[in-house]
Amino acid sequence: MIAPVATLVFLATLWLLVVVGAAVLEESGARIAAALKGKPAVQPKLQLPRQRVRVRSGSRSVMPAAPRWRVAA
Repeated sequence: MIAPVATLVFLATLWLLVVVGAAVLEESGARIAAALKGKPAVQPKLQLPRQRVRVRSGSRSVMPAAPRWRVAA
């Protein structure tokens, strides 16, 4: 009696793996294919509305830039 139950559990687990694998391929399949071909994946550019940023003069701290920071930037 345990064999049919074990078979059903095995088949349900297999089905779940297939469903999860299909969802992963649907979301990142293009990136995986581009990586296998050795090409950069083209990602859609996110268009954000431009907002003005206000900087308070009192909260602004000035740090001297070290030469290693200038090179890294």
